[in-house]
Amino acid sequence: MHLEVAERLRRDGQRYTALRRAIVGELIAAPRPLTVRELLKSRRGLVQSSLYRNLAVLIAAGVVDRVAGMQEDTARYELAEFALGHHHHLVCMSCGDIADVALPKTLEHDLERGLRKVASSAGYALDHHRLDVIGRCRRCR
Repeated sequence: MHLEVAERLRRDGQRYTALRRAIVGELIAAPRPLTVRELLKSRRGLVQSSLYRNLAVLIAAGVVDRVAGMQEDTARYELAEFALGHHHHLVCMSCGDIADVALPKTLEHDLERGLRKVASSAGYALDHHRLDVIGRCRRCR
């Protein structure tokens, strides 16, 4: 994984610094997308502005995706699809928790076909899609 990340950063004119490697390592080990607060807890002494700058570089290089929560402070970060595979998110509108979910292949195919039709009718060419399903988690129901 780290070799692929290093290559993606190199193609984007960036270096794979120790801090970026540590951030990617945390995201690899995480069972779900992480908040900035969670990433800061894992790296004592890391300044929030430095974390945001490095996340921006990793996002620009296609290494990390930002998963928007219901509020700005509930945004989470995860490795991009090249690492995790295609999936969607369940987003709790109360606490901001986000869970990954993969759809059955037939449902994913039907969704993709429907989205292509919608995009085409609006004059768009669909490259890919991301779907966030908004609701309430078990704790917040």
